[in-house]
Amino acid sequence: MAEAADFQGMSPSPAHRWLRRTGALLAGAPLLAGLLQLPAGPAAHASEKRSPAAAGGSRTVSVSLDSLSPDTPTDDDTLTVSGTVTNNGKQPVTAAHVGLRVDPTPLNSRSAIDSAAERTGYRPSVDGSELGGKYAAEFDKLTPGVSQNFSISVPVKDLDLGSDGVYQLAVSLSGQTSAQPYEQVLGIQRTFLPWQPDGTTTKTKTTFLWPLISNVHMTAETLPNQQQTPVFQNDELAQELAPGGRLSQLLSLGKDLDVTWVIDPDLLASVDAMTGSYSVKGEGDKVTAGKNQAVAKQWLSELEKAVQNKEVVALPFADPDLASLAHNGRNVTGSLSHLKDATDVASSTVETVLHVKPDTDFAWPVNGAIDPSIVKVATSAGADKVIARSDSLEDGDLSYTPTAARPIGGGTTAVVTDAGLSTAFTGDLTSAANSTLAVQEFLAQSLMINLQEPDKARSVVIAPQRMPSADQAQSMAEAVRALQAAGWSQSADLSEAARAKPDPNATTKVPSMSRYPSSLRKAELPKSAFQQIEETQDKLESFKVILSDPSRVATPFGRAIDRAVSTSWRRHATEASTFRQGVEAYLEVLTGQVRLIPKSETKLSGRSATIPVTVQNNLMQGVDRLVLRLTSQQPTRLKIGNGPYFEQPITVSGGHSQSVKFTTTANANGRAAVVAQLFTEDGRPYGPAVTFDVNVTEITPTVMLVIAGGVLLLVLAGFRMYTQRKRLAAQQAEEEQQGDPEGPDAASEEGGLNGAADGTVDTGDGETSAKAPVKESDAETGADDPEQPSDPTPDTATETADPSGAGERVDR
Repeated sequence: MAEAADFQGMSPSPAHRWLRRTGALLAGAPLLAGLLQLPAGPAAHASEKRSPAAAGGSRTVSVSLDSLSPDTPTDDDTLTVSGTVTNNGKQPVTAAHVGLRVDPTPLNSRSAIDSAAERTGYRPSVDGSELGGKYAAEFDKLTPGVSQNFSISVPVKDLDLGSDGVYQLAVSLSGQTSAQPYEQVLGIQRTFLPWQPDGTTTKTKTTFLWPLISNVHMTAETLPNQQQTPVFQNDELAQELAPGGRLSQLLSLGKDLDVTWVIDPDLLASVDAMTGSYSVKGEGDKVTAGKNQAVAKQWLSELEKAVQNKEVVALPFADPDLASLAHNGRNVTGSLSHLKDATDVASSTVETVLHVKPDTDFAWPVNGAIDPSIVKVATSAGADKVIARSDSLEDGDLSYTPTAARPIGGGTTAVVTDAGLSTAFTGDLTSAANSTLAVQEFLAQSLMINLQEPDKARSVVIAPQRMPSADQAQSMAEAVRALQAAGWSQSADLSEAARAKPDPNATTKVPSMSRYPSSLRKAELPKSAFQQIEETQDKLESFKVILSDPSRVATPFGRAIDRAVSTSWRRHATEASTFRQGVEAYLEVLTGQVRLIPKSETKLSGRSATIPVTVQNNLMQGVDRLVLRLTSQQPTRLKIGNGPYFEQPITVSGGHSQSVKFTTTANANGRAAVVAQLFTEDGRPYGPAVTFDVNVTEITPTVMLVIAGGVLLLVLAGFRMYTQRKRLAAQQAEEEQQGDPEGPDAASEEGGLNGAADGTVDTGDGETSAKAPVKESDAETGADDPEQPSDPTPDTATETADPSGAGERVDR
């Protein structure tokens, strides 16, 4: 009892309990002495240098402790221990029994608990004597490889526990084999028994974070319809939500616990998307309709009820990897802006889906490991509290666990979670034995914290792993229930823990970057990932400015970019890279829906013509604020408009094409390359350029001279005909004035005035010319006026430079 008395914070035991313990020790002393004087067995004489492990010894039979009830007993309780024993040796074990052993001296520190938990094999000096008698389970024979169950119940008062503290409880199997025909301990399993039946006046305020976080499930893709049906990478989220699934277990267990919910808004957004129409990618990226709407609706409905009147902490959307951002993304322009966006959308998402207002003031780096750069990034988006872990902010020689809240400068509070309690449920807890041991060690550590400074009120925060399995969640829930019933602990919210008065003895110095764990650094997203994300963001910005409804693209891609830096990608580098590439590729598919239709060679056989260029929009919405520019690569040969290039604003309705016609002027024959390129209003190229040739023909000087000569001949011929008609008319008028003795009838009979029967006309100079008949309609309309024969007929019809109407489709 000397060790217990010297342990700071141990409360004195009642007198009757001390006398009972002293009497038991005195009574057992002769028996213990006799046992120590027993002759050594044959195996011990065979080789004193061989360890018990090498000879089988206390590891011959494995003892599994599957349940211990109650977890934190009191004087009036009956302790029941159940489990299995399995003979791992090659010989049967006979005359065997399972008994309980309690070390009479309680452990005096948290490090002592850690050491005891790692201890294996039977050690008489620390395992205590067996209760024996009726508190044993007997077996006639244990066959090799066969497991048998046992259950032992003992009144707690018969354990003879002394002062408040943490006691080692061992379950051992004793028996003999043909090779060692004497009773010995052949197997043992230890656990811890927290003992504080009378409670304490000062309780430790304990905050347990209950995380609802999952992997990334939604892609940036949506089906090409007005509803924008979301596309999921797989249907794994539905499996987690279904009864028995991981998220289903976390919800059903957590709703009855006094915990602080820590939620990733991306999970809520994904489940909410599943409540309506959604699609799932299958093999070969084949998309099928999702069918788990009912599961999603049920889970969200239960969660909404569970979080009412409970504290809800919302992480930034998609739980971004703060350490990766700090170490590899901070120097990539634009990376930190995504964290701000993810934080802003977190609150609205939680409020919309769960109808509760969350707390967004907390940042949670991976494993609570921090350095100055992580703190700076974590607080850049508005958070003023960082959830760190005690193995990151070590307290040196401090002999007790300090309060969680610590000011670390710049108005930032580090809420330091307890490393031992936070990592208690990280192992494989699929078996009942492992779960029982984890729960009992957790409770033992919690009690030890209270016993360190029983008169000093402190606040302890527990942050388990981000995505506990269903088995781990069950163990966590069992531990929290036991803790809430224990007399040394009092539940508290995370915000309350952050407001607690800091311990002046606790360190507030943030460790340097060199002390950041290398194992965590290796799992971070590389700088190239952030560069790729920013390239995708730049393409998205260029795409949004041309859309009539940018939100249809900005929202899914903005959230997909948030998901690209999720903490869940740690240890999944290949999957993370595939996701980023998928986001970028899908954006390129969408931007490619607005494009210039390729053109073949255009022939130009005159000095001027119009050239049509077609812009196609296969999106579900219209595009505008685009400019189409045509540029001549040989401006001395071919001009576009009045110079080497010409621009025209573009507006195209969704699902339509738009043709734009440009006037060209040729100065010489031959081929001239023309480049068509779309630009955004800010002058950034949009999409690939289209280059085509314009072949200018038949405009050489010789050809123009021949054309001019032909025109001149036509003019001369027309002039001659005109003068002949005038002369004939004048002559006819003169004859009518002089009179004709034979009268007009005679002239008519002879073929007209000075006319012949063949239609020729005497010109008076001994020649005749053809008589040009004149139509009455021509005379009335003035059609006999000559045209301008010098104007050549254009070979290409004159067309307007204005864009054609929406919906016009032009053949390529």
